[in-house]
Amino acid sequence: MRPPKVIFLDAVGTLFGVRGSVGEIYGKIANRYGVHVSSVQLDMAFADSFRNSPPLAFPGVEPSQIPQLEYDWWYEIAGYAFTKAGVIHDFSDFNAFFADLYDYFATAEPWFLYDEVITVLDKWRSSGIPLGIISNFDSRIYEVLKVLDIENYFTSVTISSMVGTSKPNPYIFHSALEKYDCYPEEAWHIGDSFQEDYQGAKAVGIKAYWLNRKAHPDG
Repeated sequence: MRPPKVIFLDAVGTLFGVRGSVGEIYGKIANRYGVHVSSVQLDMAFADSFRNSPPLAFPGVEPSQIPQLEYDWWYEIAGYAFTKAGVIHDFSDFNAFFADLYDYFATAEPWFLYDEVITVLDKWRSSGIPLGIISNFDSRIYEVLKVLDIENYFTSVTISSMVGTSKPNPYIFHSALEKYDCYPEEAWHIGDSFQEDYQGAKAVGIKAYWLNRKAHPDG
């Protein structure tokens, strides 16, 4: 098989995952503000909120507006989750709580690298193949890559909030390809979502690989 001109990877669920669960993290930070709620209840509420939210993408806006729009997008998700869990009114200052929660997810503490990631990234880098990220994430990804000490592996990062559309939309894949002057059939994409990563990449002609973390959660 001819080596690819570039290998793209998804981020969350592919390179790194959440320690424990989102509900556990939300609950832990909420406890600091005197709000006590079941992590299982928060997990269910978050999943419902996330599933019903619009894409994390802001077409047609000025780049300077994007950080605030990202913040507001996650604020709505968190607010809905705590409302659905029945404890939103237990906060004396939800805005202060959310600011801490938002900043927390830009640190290394809530994330872990999957076991095989460094070995595989080292192998690809030593072979001279450029690596890029395509992710439905916000601009905190740059800080997360830095604190997890993997930022230097990647020559590009393409995220939905900056591009204005999210996977599986073809536009985000084409935006990433343009950074390498690369035809789709010359690239690979690897990700844990069958619909967003595998089907999305395949639809534009990229060689797609589905990393089924649910079948192999540790690697």
